[in-house]
Amino acid sequence: MPPPRHLQLFLIVFAVYNLSTATESTHPRFSFGSGPNLVGTNVGAETLFTTARGYGFESGGALITRPDGVESTRPFYFSATVPMEGNYLVTVTFPPRTDATIKAELRRLVIENVRVPSDAPAATRTFLVNTRIPKIAAVGDLQPGAVRLKAPRETTQEAWAWDNVITLEFNGAHPAVSAIAITPAPLSTPTIFLLGDSTVCDQSKEPFNSWGQMFPRWFKPEVVIANHAESGETYRDSIGRRRLDKILSVMKPGDWLLMQFGHNDQKQIAAKTGGPFTTYQAEIKKHVDAVRAHGGTPLILSPMERRGFDAAGKVISSLADYAEAARQSAQQLKVAFIDLNALSKLFYAALEARGPEFSRQAFAGQDNTHHNNYGSYELSKAIVQAIRDQKLPLAKFIVDEFTSFDPAHPDDPLTFAIPASPNFSNQRPLGDEAK
Repeated sequence: MPPPRHLQLFLIVFAVYNLSTATESTHPRFSFGSGPNLVGTNVGAETLFTTARGYGFESGGALITRPDGVESTRPFYFSATVPMEGNYLVTVTFPPRTDATIKAELRRLVIENVRVPSDAPAATRTFLVNTRIPKIAAVGDLQPGAVRLKAPRETTQEAWAWDNVITLEFNGAHPAVSAIAITPAPLSTPTIFLLGDSTVCDQSKEPFNSWGQMFPRWFKPEVVIANHAESGETYRDSIGRRRLDKILSVMKPGDWLLMQFGHNDQKQIAAKTGGPFTTYQAEIKKHVDAVRAHGGTPLILSPMERRGFDAAGKVISSLADYAEAARQSAQQLKVAFIDLNALSKLFYAALEARGPEFSRQAFAGQDNTHHNNYGSYELSKAIVQAIRDQKLPLAKFIVDEFTSFDPAHPDDPLTFAIPASPNFSNQRPLGDEAK
């Protein structure tokens, strides 16, 4: 769970933050270490974050100060307040001896396995981070208000995703940092918004993870990922809780919205409040129409399959109707479509072919819906490959080191090397309780 300061900060921001009066402050640059000629605000290993100070380390990092930076034998967090919600360009300088991975906000993978030998010069990496607050500004036909967050989940466990503070997790075999610079991203920077359920959202604790958390890894610092998905939700919830309105209030021409629902929408059948070829498709259309009206580009994904195999070892299709309904909607509305349901089946089948129950390597424990870091990493790659295969405009932003990915021949889970974050939970994400 994030430290209590995030709950305090969330309440302060929610109550008094006003975008119309926010002004740019000096762009923060922080230096770490005890050496001479440091540039920017020097931050000691003992400097803890407070709302008054506006920057510092979170407690528990066991940091050691060196002349060229700070380092630790365990993961540590650094937080810095930014003047307003939006997109920020973050440049991190790593000293020699570094072996680190960086996750931003709630475990969004932004930098994977940076290694700087002890006899090499310092290295830098740059990435984009999106920050947001619940407030919804009145834009066009949108009424002012706020996202209807789920308490206590979003107001405590996930508070890091709803404040004007950038929090970076330094993880790996030898995490270290020499300097951090944060500047507002150019206003023209495209944003890829994500909407979906627990298989898309920023899960706050291990072993649960989503493809939305891994997605930033595959894009250059020329486009930013803004994940507005939330556990337990449907297209209908996206409208009712005003998550779609929040996105529309900050959307600009050139932005995208990737949408993936279905797992929780199924429960509307039992409740007799909807179905895949009626309300589900109608709610997809509402999203598509709204995004287009605000100059954005929608992209529909079918829901990935759950883990389950029949007696012949074939993946059970528990979401076939919703996958087909999503496909039909994309065709009817002339929207780009990624069949993640089909791609996930290929992935699960490839793992299970290695032995009974081996497909659990992609899932969080005994859960058959929610993925672990490996499973979400592979699914994110499947989506990126589909973007490239379809020659969508987003393909130009894919990082050069992404070569290709075939879900029928996935990476070996036994050699997967993304380090786990410090916080763990046995509590299953919201939604999909019956599966």
